[in-house]
Amino acid sequence: MPDTTTQPALPLFAGKTWQSSPIPFPLTHEQLDEIHQIGHACHAFLQASEHLYHRSAQGKKILRNSDTLIPWVAAYLDRGKPDGLLAHGRHPAIKNQIPRILRPDLLITDTGFTLTELDSVPGGIGLTAHLNAHYATAHTAPPIGGNTQPELFYQSIAALAPHAPSPLIAIIVSDEAATYRPEFEWLAQTLRAQGRRVHCAHPADLMPLGNTITIPLDGTPERVDIIYRFFELFDLGNVKGADALFDAIEAGHVALTPPMKAYQEEKLNLALLHHPALHEYWRENLLPAHHATLLRIVPRTWIMESAELPPCAVLHAPALNGKPIRAWAELANASQKERNLIIKASGFHETAWGARSVILGSDIPRDEWQAALEDATDPENETYYIMQDYHKPTRKHHPIHQPDGTTASASTRVRLCPYYFLPANATAPQLGAILATLCPADKKIIHGMKDAALLPCALQPPSP
Repeated sequence: MPDTTTQPALPLFAGKTWQSSPIPFPLTHEQLDEIHQIGHACHAFLQASEHLYHRSAQGKKILRNSDTLIPWVAAYLDRGKPDGLLAHGRHPAIKNQIPRILRPDLLITDTGFTLTELDSVPGGIGLTAHLNAHYATAHTAPPIGGNTQPELFYQSIAALAPHAPSPLIAIIVSDEAATYRPEFEWLAQTLRAQGRRVHCAHPADLMPLGNTITIPLDGTPERVDIIYRFFELFDLGNVKGADALFDAIEAGHVALTPPMKAYQEEKLNLALLHHPALHEYWRENLLPAHHATLLRIVPRTWIMESAELPPCAVLHAPALNGKPIRAWAELANASQKERNLIIKASGFHETAWGARSVILGSDIPRDEWQAALEDATDPENETYYIMQDYHKPTRKHHPIHQPDGTTASASTRVRLCPYYFLPANATAPQLGAILATLCPADKKIIHGMKDAALLPCALQPPSP
């Protein structure tokens, strides 16, 4: 059985602890079927978003039978990014590339799943694989995905070097993301034990040698075939030799995923899904089933910016007292119920990941809400902020180990993180494992914390 401590068998998150349970978190067959559908829809959304950005940046029409141009989309997504990164993101060598691994964050609500983020640089890959292996040895329902996640990770990354029989893969973890280094070291070690050439390294280990990129192995520089990037692009300034890395990728001497396309990592892409000016674009570029799935699970999302409007115009924004607004500041007068809204940074900023910038309007006093609105719409901001409808997770009871060694049923709210992979020749993403984060029910924002439980998921046994 899994141990009764508050930590897994290995310290896979540096300096972090969390709670555990004797059993995985249960999902119904219907929930698992929908999670598969969500993976396909999210993959299609990434592809359509990639196409939309390039049409916008190139000043090309976005609809077959219309001359509609949308230069403002690229303008939104390019804000605050350095010119070198923008140029690299548009380079033909990485055209149409999307992340090989994808993780949506899904809340379980009374009406089904709600997607709060689509993470293309996801943490937890190694941790979830380790938890699956750990619980697979216990007398519980087998975790969904079994022990396939390390191999799916490898096959998805190795697909970027199809002509290399045994590619050298470097997982590069920055200091900013150092909490996750132990799980990637475990993942690399697990794959090396299977004969794969996978190593976890620091950005400082990347060294240009001629027209190649190398890392030191046993004191000798070895040419890297593929880099798995686990650092945010706002942190690129701390990656030594970033220009040499751009050059090597563009020349085809090394492959990298997730691609260094800052526009793919902006949360405001979810606001574009709901933007009335793009309704026809999504209908034309997504299958009806994918479009319907996304509209069902993605809460209404708006881009927050300070703008001077013509007298007859209103904002694409939440209503106040049932009426449209002309300025975000008007929402300062919203009732607590009308403030059931989330504000968070969109991307390319140190506060845009790990729930660091997330504010729930109904959970703070009116003056703090007003200040949050002012901060989010400050024209001097380095990044845009978005606003989303808040969908409250439903209560779920699950047994949690207690410090005294006993087990007790706890009232929790749950976030699911399914991991999807794109192995070579795959036409659709393949589901690996699913990580469940169970926070105490009194927490409004669900994220990793010391009093949350991190568990794999398993299929719920059928009712008698």
